[in-house]
This record gives sequence, structure tokens and C-alpha cells, in this order.
Amino acid sequence: MSGFEAIIYGMVQGLTEYLPVSSSAHLILLPRFLDWKDPGLTFDVILHFGTLLSTLIYFKKDWVLVWKSLPIHKTPARPEIDWKLLSMGTFPVLVAGVLFHDYAETIFRGPMVLAWTLSIGGFLLFLVDRFFPQNKNQEHLSSKEAWGVGLIQCFALIPGVSRSGSTMTGGRMLGLDRETSARFSFLISGPVTAAAVIYELKNYQELFHSGVEASHLIIGCFSAFIFGWIAIDSLLKIVKRFGYLSFAIYRIALGILIWKTLV
Repeated sequence: MSGFEAIIYGMVQGLTEYLPVSSSAHLILLPRFLDWKDPGLTFDVILHFGTLLSTLIYFKKDWVLVWKSLPIHKTPARPEIDWKLLSMGTFPVLVAGVLFHDYAETIFRGPMVLAWTLSIGGFLLFLVDRFFPQNKNQEHLSSKEAWGVGLIQCFALIPGVSRSGSTMTGGRMLGLDRETSARFSFLISGPVTAAAVIYELKNYQELFHSGVEASHLIIGCFSAFIFGWIAIDSLLKIVKRFGYLSFAIYRIALGILIWKTLV
């Protein structure tokens, strides 16, 4: 792997982790389309750590409020999104991840699965955003919506579904407005990504035998951090003004491309 490849991998991870287009699908497809060597799961973990940093730093004020809402404090804060709502949006996928992790890493990674999940996910994203009401903002985010988004997020274990795509679609399906759906999706990505990184680091020995130079791991991580930050900031502005149509079209087009070239 070259430094340039590390930057491109980081850019793809950073952008697609937050855009509703599936980062896992793009990381699988990138080496196939460009005829690059797949850097392996260890490098993916490092890239996810980079996007985790962008989530933590971009929403640092929100994380402080979440911390202050914990019952360990004498007088817990009561922010609109507190630790309870984040827990409800996170817990279902953590359980599903433990139960179905091996399937997600093996039989679900074929090009036919990616073509179907990208296309169907794009179609659902368009339908939900176009025809479902958006009458609930962040102030109206309740346990019901948090649980609903958390349950729908479980489908994101299948590559191509997209964690952000599933949570944003789920949020809109439950009546949340576009900005609130995106914001809650970003916030619950923090604990979900952190749990995934910690889980994969059980094989920490592979970090030293992955075949990727330490400098390229750092470059990829930093690239994912920078482009993750850009994706968060851009998407919050885009969906508020234009909705999710462009992302739905992109998903369907990519699904068709996979059918034509890889299936």
C-alpha cells in the first residue's frame, strides 16, 4: 500500500461512514474497482477509529451534556438527547452484532448482496423521505423513536444497507425531521463505532502483522478523521435544505453498476 492509497481509503471511509450510502460496501468495492490489494480488517478498524474521533470532537458539546445527564451526578442535566436515548438507540445493534458478526463478515459480503442492499436501501430512503411526515424535531425525540431507530439499525450489519442510511430512514419513518434524523444517527454512531473498534482489537496482534506500514495506518486514520468531519458538517446542511434524494439516486445507480460489472 502507498501513502496515496491510504489517503483514498481514509477519504472513502470518512465520507461514506456518515453519508447514507454504506461505508462497508465502498471499502469492499474500492480494491475491486481499482485493482488494489485489500488491506484487510485491521486497516478497516484503524479507519473506523479515525471517523470515531471526528464524531467525538465534532459533537463534543453534546457528549458533555450526555455525560452530565448520567445518574452518577447529584443533579443530572436534562438535554434533549441524553444517555438513555443514546443507550436505546445503541443497545439493539450491539446485541445483534455479537450474534451475527460472523455472518456479516462472510456470507453477507458478496457483490450480489451489495447490489440488492444498495438499491433497495436507496429506494426505501427516497420513499420514506418523500411520503412520510416530518413533524418531530429534536425536542420531540422520545424513547419510542430511539428504540425504533436502534432496532432498524440492526439491518446495517449487512454490508450495503448502511448504518447511517438505516438510522436516517428509520428516523424519518418514525416522523423525525431530516436534520434530527441525521443528528441522532451521528450521535449513536459514536458508541456503536467505539464498541466495534474495541471488539475487533481483541486481535490486536494483527496490528503488527497486517502488512500495512505504521505510517500508512496513521495517514489512513487522519484522512478518515478529516473527511468524516467534512461529511458530518456537509450532510447536516444538505439534508436540511435538499433532503435525501441525491443519496437515494446514488445508491440505486451504484447497485446497478455492481450488477453490470461484478455479478
